[in-house]
Amino acid sequence: MTGATALHTVIFLENTTGGSARHHEQQQDNEDLVYFQFHNLCSKITVLGPITIKPIYLAGNFNIQRVLVAPLDWGLGHATRCIPLIRALLLNGCEVVLAAEKAQAALLQQEFPQLQCLHLEGYRVRYSRSRWLLPLRIIMQVPRLLRIIKKEHAWLQEVLRSHRINLVISDNRFGLYTDAVPCIFITHQLTIRAPFRWLEKKMQQVNYRYINRFTACWVPDAAGEPNLAGVLSHPRLIPSIKPVYIGLLSRMQYEVTPKQYDYCILLSGPEPQRSVLEEKICRGIASISGNILLVRGLPGQEAELSLPSHVTVRNHLGTEAIQQAILQSEYIICRSGYTTLMELVSLRKKAILIPTPGQTEQEYLAERLFRSGTFYMVPQEMFSVEKDLIEASTFPYKHLDIPLFEADEAGRLLSETMATFVDQ
Repeated sequence: MTGATALHTVIFLENTTGGSARHHEQQQDNEDLVYFQFHNLCSKITVLGPITIKPIYLAGNFNIQRVLVAPLDWGLGHATRCIPLIRALLLNGCEVVLAAEKAQAALLQQEFPQLQCLHLEGYRVRYSRSRWLLPLRIIMQVPRLLRIIKKEHAWLQEVLRSHRINLVISDNRFGLYTDAVPCIFITHQLTIRAPFRWLEKKMQQVNYRYINRFTACWVPDAAGEPNLAGVLSHPRLIPSIKPVYIGLLSRMQYEVTPKQYDYCILLSGPEPQRSVLEEKICRGIASISGNILLVRGLPGQEAELSLPSHVTVRNHLGTEAIQQAILQSEYIICRSGYTTLMELVSLRKKAILIPTPGQTEQEYLAERLFRSGTFYMVPQEMFSVEKDLIEASTFPYKHLDIPLFEADEAGRLLSETMATFVDQ
């Protein structure tokens, strides 16, 4: 085991004759699993096909063979926050396989053109233009969402065989769990906000039922105070799998940068609400003085907007370009999606938050951060370009000092996940 002090070793032994050597008499997809320990090495043998031995070392500098990373398709935030994790995996010698579709796939392929991206059907949640009808519309889609979760679970079994996946990282995709390899579930929503307490409790029960099928649950937040997500990531009741708080996931780094824009407007999130906000801003944008950058949040699209000359329009910007744009701007106007908030905190920016109507998570986060004096907030239906920009200019904007996820922590986190997997 040269080049690393191996805390855990995973050996893949492939045998064409098959065989049965599993502690528990459960056979899934013709895989027979045997667990054993010797000294301080924990090993897992998977019998699959012609004999080869492929060691994976998990230590300070680990060398995992192949990791599947699959984000939810609820806007671009889940895909965006996977970027620092993917970077950490690549820096530590892992081969990463992506799984997504449409805008999420376009974003990840723009960031990592060298990586393979498998097509994985999204949840494709359909939204309403009315905030009051949104909860009902989502509830009506639950049977279809459950079918997609079941379908993606079957999809994973096939991908494990065809692509020799050794580790799965699922950002809020409930069906990507298996007993064959370690599976990590990433979420900041251990509590899912709902209009009624009884419904919130029921949703948490369902949420935990899925989370407990994974090997580990990583929460992108701080374990104590201050933290970003409040009760969302720090509920009174936690899952059976104890959450691991890994710090904020931000693809961006703060640096002192000369100002170029007075306002940077970042549009994001699902339709039709992304377009509703865009239309509202464009109607009042002529009244804003100073230089403005409008990023529409439409990766892979080429449609253009006709706006005044003091407004620069971009359909989408990659990580380096969007970081530079945010750092060069005095104020950021954006949704209160959790990924956006993590990046704003990491870049120490002043922000005007406009939560997506009906998305209780965004409304809770925006109100919480407004009350703490961190960011200015206004509901979309009450937003007035001229009035709110004046009010936002006198807001205190108190910076939150919350630890960020560090790439050199990935080895320790994965070693702990492997130890949990072997002990299960």
